[in-house]
Amino acid sequence: MCSRTSPTEVKELTPEWYSDPAFLTNQQQFNLGSTVDGQQITDVILPPWADNNADKFIQVMRNALESDVCSATLPAWIDLIFGFKQKGIEAQKANNLFYHLTYYEPEDLARIEDEDLRTEVELHIADFGHCPLHLFSHPHPQRKPDNVVTQSKG
Repeated sequence: MCSRTSPTEVKELTPEWYSDPAFLTNQQQFNLGSTVDGQQITDVILPPWADNNADKFIQVMRNALESDVCSATLPAWIDLIFGFKQKGIEAQKANNLFYHLTYYEPEDLARIEDEDLRTEVELHIADFGHCPLHLFSHPHPQRKPDNVVTQSKG
């Protein structure tokens, strides 16, 4: 999901967007303030296709996530974000390289003895983000079709 104010700000959707409609509604009636034009902020305003129904919104999102198109492309995304194309020559081939400070981890920051430099690095990471942990060193496998039946040996 991209911000409307900054083309460089990219956020990933959390699991709730595909599983739990409760986060879209203000069930506790918290005072969330008002919009610029004075309207009280309550529930999330859903897109027209959801018919103002949080359950429908979640179902459509989940169907999209589990679609053949998404299943076919998800392994490539995993390779870029968490896998073998996150760093090194494969990342370079995939045009997936970032500024070196985006690869910093908390233990790297702890090693910086110069307090001003550490603060500068922390501020850079806070402003521009950092890459997630590198989890996989081989291409992520494709999802097996639902119609494939597996048998356990036993």
